[in-house]
Amino acid sequence: MFNRSRLNLAYWFALSMGSILIVFTGVIYTFEAEDRLRAFDDDLYATVKGAENRAYYRPEQGDWLLDIEKGSTLIGKNALPPQNELVYLRWYGIDGRLVQFVGLTPNRRQVLTSKKRFQTIHIDTFAASAGSENQVLRQLTAPIKYNNRIVGYLQAATPLDPLQTDLNRLLVVLTLSVPVTLGVIGLTGWILGGVAMQPIRQSYDRLQRFTADASHELRSPLAAILSNAQVALIPNIQASSQADCVKEIETAAKAMSELIDDLLFLARHDGPIAGAALNERISVRELLTPLVDYGAAHAFRRNRKFIHDIQPHIAMVKANPQLLRRALTNLLDNAFKYTKDSGVVQLRLQVQTHHVLIQVEDDGVGIPEADLPHIFDRFYRVDAARSRHTGGFGLGLSIAQQVIHAHGGQITATSAVGQGSTFHVQLPLQK
Repeated sequence: MFNRSRLNLAYWFALSMGSILIVFTGVIYTFEAEDRLRAFDDDLYATVKGAENRAYYRPEQGDWLLDIEKGSTLIGKNALPPQNELVYLRWYGIDGRLVQFVGLTPNRRQVLTSKKRFQTIHIDTFAASAGSENQVLRQLTAPIKYNNRIVGYLQAATPLDPLQTDLNRLLVVLTLSVPVTLGVIGLTGWILGGVAMQPIRQSYDRLQRFTADASHELRSPLAAILSNAQVALIPNIQASSQADCVKEIETAAKAMSELIDDLLFLARHDGPIAGAALNERISVRELLTPLVDYGAAHAFRRNRKFIHDIQPHIAMVKANPQLLRRALTNLLDNAFKYTKDSGVVQLRLQVQTHHVLIQVEDDGVGIPEADLPHIFDRFYRVDAARSRHTGGFGLGLSIAQQVIHAHGGQITATSAVGQGSTFHVQLPLQK
């Protein structure tokens, strides 16, 4: 599913960016062609611009002529660079009749039909002179004035082959670069799609894992309830056996209730906890006093030893007392579960410069070093067999971490197998 979505994302990214690239390439080519043609026209005009100074009046004929023979130096491959090489130079009278020419022989009856300054024309030069059968020329028609009066028209033409060669080369480069760039865009879209979908995929994987784990954890108490209920409904069963079944059903129901409460808590506080819920100022001693009573009662029931070191500090923290006590209670429960009979559980408080440090320590079985990075993951249990014996669903530490992080604090753990574990909770100190 994610690969298909990632492929679709890369496809649409490449399609959209490719369309923009093609349009952009077309615009670049158009502007470049116009700029080069303008420069080509400027070179053509610069080649013949001095011709207007060579016009003279012929009284005996009553018309104007141009000393066009001087323009013959502009004709020929050895005279000027190719971009300025003229194919012909022609002089038309004021009435549009062809009077003089140099270069390509025109039709004698040819008259000036268009007075456009620049034109692109196609001519057939095979019958007139050596060369290609179809030649593309850039033609300049410039009026020649004398005393602000037009006395004739000078027309010159030069091949467009150099310009077309440059433009064709540019077109080839752009044409080859477009598919390469499209490939790079597609690969970039694939990579960016993977990066963009990574949080979604992680959330989906967490949701699937969370659902699977919750279903698995609910299956065991449900199976216990069903099996004990079936046994209790057997006719003529002894009252003692029936009472045992009911007690087992009660235990399983309580376990389910505890699991559902934890799941609801995690779902309800999955995002950031509202700031207004964490703004109550409370002294750390007042916060920990109920936990001291809870630990002493728990130790008595479980045959453990509970030690606390809570000095009468006046340190204040900003917190939601109910949430924070629940997190610390989970740490105490965890310590009592994995401490052997007659073992010791300790609750300590240290007030530092900017933080208060709360420590819950036990001398129980400890946590292997490889498991320490994962102990705050939901449903993670170091030893599944031991967890079934001690109870719990692997949610207590996850809830504790979520609550402490919401208060701007940090929780870490240190442990050694066979020697016990210590959980360190740091909370910001309120001045």
